[in-house]
Amino acid sequence: MAGGALLMTLLATVADAQDATIIGEVRKIDESSGSITLKQGPAPSLGFKDDMTMVYEVRDRALLKQVKVGDTVKFEAESGDSGFTVTKLQKSK
Repeated sequence: MAGGALLMTLLATVADAQDATIIGEVRKIDESSGSITLKQGPAPSLGFKDDMTMVYEVRDRALLKQVKVGDTVKFEAESGDSGFTVTKLQKSK
């Protein structure tokens, strides 16, 4: 019984992590303000069902040096009082 419960918890955690990942294309990088503009697909983790283009703040400005305009990226973001912030950013291969 305990093994089954553990497996269900693990599967739910993996599903949540996949829901948090958003695919997008870098449209603009502003290192001075620490922001990035991304054209993205749906973002269920943020409550967005449609494609859109958004400006995000970036938690760690070093992430901006890993990508360039035109790159396809996978990212995670969170909503806060001051808007939306990218917490993870990775160039897609």
